[in-house]
Amino acid sequence: MNQFQELYESKKGTVADALAIISDGDYLVPGYCANEPFTILGQLHTLQDREDIHHIRVLYSLANGDYPFFDKAYEQTFSMDSYFFGATNRRLYQEGRCSYIPVNLHEATKRKDSFDEPNVYIGSATPMDKHGYMRTSLGNMIDRNYMDKAEKIILEINPNLPLVNGDTEIHIRDVDRIVEVNTPIPTIPLSKIEKEDEAIGQYVASLVHDGDTIQLGIGSIPDAIALALTDKKDLGIHTEMINSGMAVLMEKGVVTNKKKTLHRGKTVGTFAFGDQHLYDWLDQNPSILMLPAEYVNNPAVIAKNDNMVAINTAMQVDLSGQVSSEGIGSKHYSGSGGQTDMSQGANHAKNGRSIIALHATAKNGTISTIQPYLTPGSVVSLSRNCVDYIVTEYGIAALKGRSVRERVENLIAIAHPKFREELREAAQQMMLW
Repeated sequence: MNQFQELYESKKGTVADALAIISDGDYLVPGYCANEPFTILGQLHTLQDREDIHHIRVLYSLANGDYPFFDKAYEQTFSMDSYFFGATNRRLYQEGRCSYIPVNLHEATKRKDSFDEPNVYIGSATPMDKHGYMRTSLGNMIDRNYMDKAEKIILEINPNLPLVNGDTEIHIRDVDRIVEVNTPIPTIPLSKIEKEDEAIGQYVASLVHDGDTIQLGIGSIPDAIALALTDKKDLGIHTEMINSGMAVLMEKGVVTNKKKTLHRGKTVGTFAFGDQHLYDWLDQNPSILMLPAEYVNNPAVIAKNDNMVAINTAMQVDLSGQVSSEGIGSKHYSGSGGQTDMSQGANHAKNGRSIIALHATAKNGTISTIQPYLTPGSVVSLSRNCVDYIVTEYGIAALKGRSVRERVENLIAIAHPKFREELREAAQQMMLW
């Protein structure tokens, strides 16, 4: 047994052993998405049984699990904050259990830590190698920051995690407690592509050229866009999230990264979430770099990619081009995430483009997503100054360099036909012409 294995064995134990180092008042930050420490979080509620524990805070975003400490019975002991909501965070928010922190992803840890810094990192990592290193393979949004700074570090060691290259490594010397698990990694399949998604994908693909570097998000529209790009050549990837559609593009040789002006030959991301095929593709793949969000999502870094195309989705757009992606009215749905980061980066890149793609209607076709003005109370996620194109299944609205009058005309032209006349009347009443 070498020295690293001896050290590993000395730190290995049960979940109870790991939780024993948690103190009253600690502020915990778990790994996000597929890097979530499911086993430890599943027993976090047991801290309430300790007489010395009165309050624990958890900075918990993109939740995938559903744990006992979410229950109302534990609300006096546990409180939660989040940078970005998934379905679980939304439910907890509605129950008054989770608060939202507005922030752009690239500066999330810096702004948070300047005010109120988490002191415990709990992540999921690959088994230790012969040099004493483990990797938080599928997540690096906030992980590097807290692996470097946290007072206490607890890791679940999961052999099901792929080994992904990048700034994801942590040495056994820097870990306080180890818990070995054999937890399946959460997966999401490629979305079912509807005809509207397919049309949007084709329109967006017409704005992407051979040799461009792209960013995509999650959902049916990004998946449809990825599939619509299969006839392109030598695309590059610099993205917040590496998704299943991107794995398809890499495997088909559509993505080569050979034309990139930053990290040539490498697919750069800050976390990965998708199907098993994606995880298998990432495993020990030397063309992948999983780097921290403070770097990947920094607009100044993004802008170093010539021909950068940021492609994001939204919930609502007004007739001047303001984009709301986080909720409708006062109802919060997701978060800012990296949308502004990527859009601003693309704006400043040589020959860059910022694209917002969305369905023309919502709620089974009863509501237009293009509105005269955003629903009162809605957050402006992306300024109208930052968007180059809005795309729906009815076409492409060019906004870059256009006047408000021209924007109104272009946006009405891609609204659902049954809403166009009332949009024209509203524009007239609001004197947008």
